[in-house]
Amino acid sequence: MRLVFAGTPDVAVPSLEALLASDRHEVVAVVTRPDAPAGRGRKLVASPVGRRAAEAGIEVLKPATPSDPEFLARLTELAPDCCPVVAYGALLRESALAIPVHGWVNLHFSLLPAWRGAAPVQHAVLAGDEVTGAATFLIERGLDSGPVFGVLTEEIRATDTSGELLDRLARSGAHLLTATMDGIEDGSLVAVPQPADGVTLAPKITVEDARIDWKHPALRIDRQVRGCAPAPGAWTTFRGERLKLSGVVRLLPGEQTLAPGELAVAKNSVRVGTGSHDLELGEVQPQGKKPMRAADWARGARIESGELLGV
Repeated sequence: MRLVFAGTPDVAVPSLEALLASDRHEVVAVVTRPDAPAGRGRKLVASPVGRRAAEAGIEVLKPATPSDPEFLARLTELAPDCCPVVAYGALLRESALAIPVHGWVNLHFSLLPAWRGAAPVQHAVLAGDEVTGAATFLIERGLDSGPVFGVLTEEIRATDTSGELLDRLARSGAHLLTATMDGIEDGSLVAVPQPADGVTLAPKITVEDARIDWKHPALRIDRQVRGCAPAPGAWTTFRGERLKLSGVVRLLPGEQTLAPGELAVAKNSVRVGTGSHDLELGEVQPQGKKPMRAADWARGARIESGELLGV
């Protein structure tokens, strides 16, 4: 089939690579978000998908919005059979959805209808789900509500961050998306409507969502740190400045020995109290500095046991 691939961040690149390697399909163009400022110089930089497509010599379309008339005209000229989508990041309206013969098929990183929305992987970790996965579905006007072509499952490990889990899903999902294109082409796949029960929503995680309340149970805080890594990053305050927890924490089973937010500093470890039992911090990132081991942070900042986080 003639494909126009839509995607923007790194997580979409494995799917683009898989489709480029397919001998059954031809990627005739890529749609991605416009170049965005990045780095200290805030220079305009192409998206990861845009850069990969340019390397492959594929036409790259960067409409400000996919309802732009010039973009729609070019998409019509390209005459795609299908438009596979992975984390494109813009709302597709009917004017664009109607152009490809087989529509726009999205790779979504959850087991639909669970976790519809922008942050399905983060919410799965935050909720303590044991299993998640990915699904390919036909995009329609509703939020991730279209009929499903195929699914895969993935175990959520006890130490998984959202970033680690998403990396695995991006790789396995690339094969699912390619297989979905194969099935659409040969007619062996028929999309099945999503069940009405079991719908949960996964809105974008905000910076305020990532702020730790040390009165919460340790297990909830552990999930919050992992679920918000690498972005936006779980955080607290210390001595009036923001402190990001950039690495996972370790649960310390047993009786609670510290008050919520209270620190206990040893030579090679830093413990903190919660609403249940204590946690051992992994990596922390003080404001304006690079991530470091919690013990190195405590040593450099001359932190005393009994000082508090989140005050």
